[in-house]
Parts: sequence; C-alpha cells; structure tokens
Amino acid sequence: MSVDKALSWAFTEDYIPEPDGPAHARTLAEEFGVTPISTGMGATLRALASASGAHSVAEIGTGTGTSAAWLLSGMDPEGVLTSIDVEPEYQSAARQVLRAMKVKSAQARLISGRALDVLPRLANGAYDLVFVDGDPEETPEYVTHAIRMLRPGGLLIVAGALWHDRVPEPARRDADTVRMRELVRTVRADERLTPLLIGAGDGLLVAVNRPPTR
Repeated sequence: MSVDKALSWAFTEDYIPEPDGPAHARTLAEEFGVTPISTGMGATLRALASASGAHSVAEIGTGTGTSAAWLLSGMDPEGVLTSIDVEPEYQSAARQVLRAMKVKSAQARLISGRALDVLPRLANGAYDLVFVDGDPEETPEYVTHAIRMLRPGGLLIVAGALWHDRVPEPARRDADTVRMRELVRTVRADERLTPLLIGAGDGLLVAVNRPPTR
C-alpha cells in the first residue's frame, strides 16, 4: 500500500469545505467536549441524503448539531429530521445552530431522552434514512430499531464503524471495538441489506434496506 495513504485520507476529508452551519456546530462541540463527525463524514451524509431524496430522516445522537446540519442541507427542503439525544444542553446548542441556518422548527424535531426509550415509539417503515451515532454499547440495538423503521430502499448509516481504526485489527479486543466489529459483520451477513463500508472519518457503515422480492 502507498505510504501516502494517510495523506490521501486527509485530502479526501478536506475536499469539501465545511459550510457555516456544521462549522458552527463543531465549534460548540469543542466547547462541550463532544466529538463531532468529521467534515468528510458530514459531506458523505449530505450526498447520501441528497441522492436518496430523503424526506423523513431519523438521527440517534444529536450532539451539538453537526450531523443534523449536514443532513438537513442534503435532504428534501420540505423534509423532517427527527433527532434523539439524552443531553438536553446539547440539543439546545443544536437548536441554536439550526436557527442560524434558518431551518424551520417544523423541519427539526429534537427529542430529549434515552434512545432506547424513544425508538420503540417511532413508526415502522416510515423513514428514508436513519443515522446512528450514539452510545457504542447500545448501537447494535439502535441498528435493530433502525432497520425496522426504514422504508424499502431506505438507508441505514452508522458512524464510528472503524472505531478509531481498531476494527481492522483482530488483536484489538476492547469491548467497544469487538462490538463494532461484530456489528459490521452482522450487517454484511443480513440478507435484508445491501451493505457498504466507507473510510470517511472514523468509518461509516452504510446499508440499503432491500425492497422485498415478489
């Protein structure tokens, strides 16, 4: 492999300049000590939301709104983002970001609460895209709910799929790495899904919910 692989990765991360909205959210994340998604991951989210014509999107892990800002910039202009986070202060910061972006309040439904308490209340087959960026310990359960929530042809996207570049190394056996490694394998083996692993940021696991065969 080329010794310049790290340079190429850095080049792809910086290829799309970060717009004002996500950049504002990133600044707030640093103030709160929250780790936001990378610019490359955000640009990927925006492109996938745009390519899929996403109108109804769910996000697990609002943070200070970095990923929400990217998603909303790619979604249908009349679409609705439902975002869940257990920390109300983070969501308050996210609302500040979205107001500055002139996102209508009806387009951003921010729900404060534990995701595993909220997700069972969200409808089956009602979402075009579900983005998972929450507690790694609960991520496999989030994914189970996400698949239930997706319409046929909808997109599942999971952040942190390479987990600090530890997932590809079998010798790495800490709990979060093992959990993410097993999730990547489980999604790949799920016949309901068409999976893809993207190296942007800390890794994005993407899967299309296949329409049922006739």
